[in-house]
Amino acid sequence: MRRVAGWLRLFWPAPAGVNQRERLRMVSGITLCVAVVALFAHWFGAGLPVPWMVASLGSSAVLIIAMPSSPLAQPWPVLAGSVLSYMVGVACATLVPHVALACGAAVGLAVAVMLALRCLHPPGGAMALFAVLNPQDGAAFAVFPVLLNMLALVLTGMAFNHLTGRSYPHAQRARGAAHKESGAFISADLDAALSHYNQVLDVSRADLEGLLHLAGKAAFQRTLGELRCGEIMSSPVHAVVAETPLKDAWALMRKHAVKALPVVDGARRVVGIVTVADFMRLANLDMHEGMGQRLRSLIMGRPKRPEQVQGLMSSPVQQVLSEQHVMDLVPLFSEAGHHHIPVVNDAQELVGIITQTDLVKTLAAAVARP
Repeated sequence: MRRVAGWLRLFWPAPAGVNQRERLRMVSGITLCVAVVALFAHWFGAGLPVPWMVASLGSSAVLIIAMPSSPLAQPWPVLAGSVLSYMVGVACATLVPHVALACGAAVGLAVAVMLALRCLHPPGGAMALFAVLNPQDGAAFAVFPVLLNMLALVLTGMAFNHLTGRSYPHAQRARGAAHKESGAFISADLDAALSHYNQVLDVSRADLEGLLHLAGKAAFQRTLGELRCGEIMSSPVHAVVAETPLKDAWALMRKHAVKALPVVDGARRVVGIVTVADFMRLANLDMHEGMGQRLRSLIMGRPKRPEQVQGLMSSPVQQVLSEQHVMDLVPLFSEAGHHHIPVVNDAQELVGIITQTDLVKTLAAAVARP
């Protein structure tokens, strides 16, 4: 019994994830667009021996206004899907003698044509069926009312969506940046998942990728909570001034086992940073020289060795505010290549430092948190 109840619940759809304002936009837009197209079609088709409007236009209007980002609602599927499906229906009505078989063949072949030409549009199936059931209308029906009806609807839908802040036609391909690594997955991972899913989705690949990235970012944000940089930084922080002798700076780093020293001015504002890597590069000047290096030194002279921190430090230096969200640190460490980031307060005074180790510990604790 429980299994039957669970099966029956599948027939009850999930609520539409839109607010009341979007519902009003959809209803008013469909009403307005269908009315405008009907007025145009009635004026244009008055006196013609064919119907002046096709009923499937209503379902096309729902797609264009309610789901303007859907691949099924774009101008090419609306126009080509409707017209080509109708022509397939005309051909089936002519070539298949039994009307029931012609109905099935028309809809099936219409879908095959739409898939092949990338213009899948669900109302196209209705157009193919209509052509079989109304063979007296003939092929001219494809121009009017079908093509002109749909063209008027597309133009009206473009105008309404633009005025109400919706993108139509909507880009169906991912931008160049979307192919780069972002968040927890890359573009190739999405391609593999879609290949495994192997079904037509009523959302463009670009939109799906964007939604997944936003969901991943929101989950990451939720996992980290409201952590700020000031909560994970190391403080107090050891710092030096630009005029500090290099030997003193190195001794300070050795004494406190740190790999970086922010360089500050008299007001404790960060003007640079000196790291163990900077000292290692300086030490390379004293390495054993080959013959080529000796000749270059003889001709050009040896480079002058700096004696103070200001001659070795890196400047300017990336800084973050103590009230800045920890999430902002992720791209700085993972993409920009930073290893130590000074933390300053609102007055730009040095108050701490964050290392890659600090961030990794924070992330590990957040992931382990139940």
